[in-house]
Amino acid sequence: MRLGRFEFDRPVVLAPMAGVTDRPFRILCKRLGADLAVSEMVTSNKALYATRKSLTRMNHEGEVSPKIIQIAGGDVAMMVEAAQMNEALGADIIDINMGCPAKKVCNKAAGSALLSDESLVGKILTAVVASVDVPVTLKIRTGPTRDSINGVEIAKIASDSGVAMLSVHGRTRADKFLGEAEYETIAKIVQSVDIPVLANGDINTPQQAEQVLQLTGAAGVMIGRAAQGNPWILGQIKYYLDTGKELTEPTSAEKADVLKWHLQNLYELYGEYSGVRIARKHIAWYCKGKKNAAEFRSNVYRLETAEEQLDQVDAFFRQPFNEMPLAVGAL
Repeated sequence: MRLGRFEFDRPVVLAPMAGVTDRPFRILCKRLGADLAVSEMVTSNKALYATRKSLTRMNHEGEVSPKIIQIAGGDVAMMVEAAQMNEALGADIIDINMGCPAKKVCNKAAGSALLSDESLVGKILTAVVASVDVPVTLKIRTGPTRDSINGVEIAKIASDSGVAMLSVHGRTRADKFLGEAEYETIAKIVQSVDIPVLANGDINTPQQAEQVLQLTGAAGVMIGRAAQGNPWILGQIKYYLDTGKELTEPTSAEKADVLKWHLQNLYELYGEYSGVRIARKHIAWYCKGKKNAAEFRSNVYRLETAEEQLDQVDAFFRQPFNEMPLAVGAL
């Protein structure tokens, strides 16, 4: 599978997630095995470019290529301008968000709300593809509702518009994240277009990734919520797809090293005050399933400094009761 100057064999891709796939997490997931790591969505509203949130999301310092930047919006001219601006800032690939089900996005006729307007989808895609020299990709859901699934039609529009790759979450906009992902529509989409398709939704293990590829015929998989607190999952899936063998879980000590690297980079990007607060959810995800995790999370949420967070993380993960089997390897 080719995307411009980049070539992949059954790619394993980190899905864009608002508030999660910031620069530190993308760098981390790539180092641990992801082929691609998609940025948080960047608004196409020019009036918001100068906000701290937008400036932070458009900061890719230290991130290795390929850098794939997702943009969101429902106005053709604004989407073109956003694509060109992010290309100028170093994007190797522009991804368009037509999959987010969040109300604050859909209420602005963006994200998965666009799936209900196939004409506008075509106009946005055609204009953006023509406006940049880098590949343009698209992320969608299977349709607005279970009664109006139009993923195949949207996929054909994307292919005809020159989109280089399609990522499909196996739920509708109305489903949000409820119920189970269905892969039937993804399989139909794969069969209907010549461009590569990534399957997304409810892939939590290497074995599930292989099963989804077999069910759908997709070119690769996209991993979202399963990577929260578990960035190793991307490399584990990649290794399993390539070799048929499983990588062992990292030890608790190695998890501590990776988590501390993650936290230090959050502090650097956001500053200590915001970084400490943003870090809390990541710490909670990393310690999920561990003994005494609830008590640990409660204590961590009350900490106010980076030094305290790092010390507590180190102490918790290095306790004997948190030790796990032989490691994959630290960062």
